[in-house]
Amino acid sequence: MPAHDSLVRRLPVGADDERAIEHVLLRYATGIDTRDWPLFRTCFAHDCEADYGSFGRWRGPREIAEYMAAAHRNMGLTLHRITNIVIENRNNQVHARSYVDAILPEAAQGGVTHRATGFYDDCLVRTSDGWKISRRKFTLVKAGMDD
Repeated sequence: MPAHDSLVRRLPVGADDERAIEHVLLRYATGIDTRDWPLFRTCFAHDCEADYGSFGRWRGPREIAEYMAAAHRNMGLTLHRITNIVIENRNNQVHARSYVDAILPEAAQGGVTHRATGFYDDCLVRTSDGWKISRRKFTLVKAGMDD
């Protein structure tokens, strides 16, 4: 957020655009959980930048998908739940914030279940193929292991 947030002009996003953007965010989670990496890549603009803090930073859909495929390779069935989606137009840029609650059990019998919660701050662009994430910042709120 800018230092003078009160100077930011906030405009509503139309209902059709809002639904399409929500679909992008949910498609992201579905792509990871089903390991459908071609579907996952459709969520990102070709020149996107993603900052996941200590997990890493990537440019472009290919780099992000390669990391996620490797990170989930030894996981069993996972759940990335996306909630609390807020979409707004700020100074002619479309932004979305969404919460994520990820449950990540290891595939090996007796393996531990990892849990991560946080939120995504996204900037989205409209392309000829629909809305895409052009910038993403993930903020980790809590990570740990479930019993």
